[in-house]
Amino acid sequence: MFKKKALRINTYLGYGTNELFCATGRALEDENIDFSTNQNVFKTLRNIYRQFESDEIRNTSIELRLPNGRIIETSTDHEGYYHLELEISTLSKHVDKTGWISYIVSYKEEKFKKEISSKNHFSSQMLIPSEQAEFGVISDIDDTILHTGVASFFKWRVIANTFFKNFDKRTAIEGTVKFYKKLHSGKSDTPINPFFYVSNSPWNLYDYLSAFFKKNHFPKGPILLRDFRTPFDKTPKPKMPHKQSEILNLLKMYPKMRFILIGDSGEKDADIYTKIAEEYPDRILAIYLRNVQHRRKEKRIQKIINSFNVCPILLIRTSDEAIQNAKELGFIH
Repeated sequence: MFKKKALRINTYLGYGTNELFCATGRALEDENIDFSTNQNVFKTLRNIYRQFESDEIRNTSIELRLPNGRIIETSTDHEGYYHLELEISTLSKHVDKTGWISYIVSYKEEKFKKEISSKNHFSSQMLIPSEQAEFGVISDIDDTILHTGVASFFKWRVIANTFFKNFDKRTAIEGTVKFYKKLHSGKSDTPINPFFYVSNSPWNLYDYLSAFFKKNHFPKGPILLRDFRTPFDKTPKPKMPHKQSEILNLLKMYPKMRFILIGDSGEKDADIYTKIAEEYPDRILAIYLRNVQHRRKEKRIQKIINSFNVCPILLIRTSDEAIQNAKELGFIH
């Protein structure tokens, strides 16, 4: 008889407001994934495989315990995810100095007593942007801050980089941390401008990307990924691209906040960002696109830029170019 695996809850950093508590995560079997540093190729490949292979815990009850002791009950869906939005008027009392609310997520079901006896407390946090924030920053991840290779032929570099390199072997694109920290502090020199990271990568890579962000000291912020779809997935496909949907959600969540959008020229960032800026002309301060050195894609992006005049848009080769432009536009010192 096979021994039952322990369970865990993968909690994702979220965002909300002083009156709206939001939480997202996924209940899974614990595959005992080790994200320590200096791992060889075999261990890295095993970790990535386990992240994709892990079995979800469907339609089960979980509890969220807020700092004030209040317990909120919800349940996972058929893929093990939980998505919670609840109006609570006292959230601002529990925000720390950096804008985060901490809470605990636990399994409720008695039938999992043996599997969760060792650990049934999984911590998470929700961001409430400061009212003093000058702007928010929404950034792509792949080939914008992390060398990925989404523009490579058949995306072979994506596979090689993700599956055969541990997070500590991956390098941030030169100058991005410096640029992002400057935007985080803005002109006030106080790190309160919120960051949101959007990627087409699946939620299965959340821990991997989170470890990379921490190692490289990027400004802390929610990492907004998407569900991993298989060729046999029968659920309806999203009506709009994932990045577009997430950015629109942020614009609705924070109607008084303006944003800087950062992406690259490798995929559809220019199309999505300019479309959103045209729809919300007073909300987007600037668009920065990193040049991925792909001649055909660069020509296409340049055409988009030449016909766009809603807000400043810049195709950059180095982070220093972006920093200089951000100074000229008055976003940073």
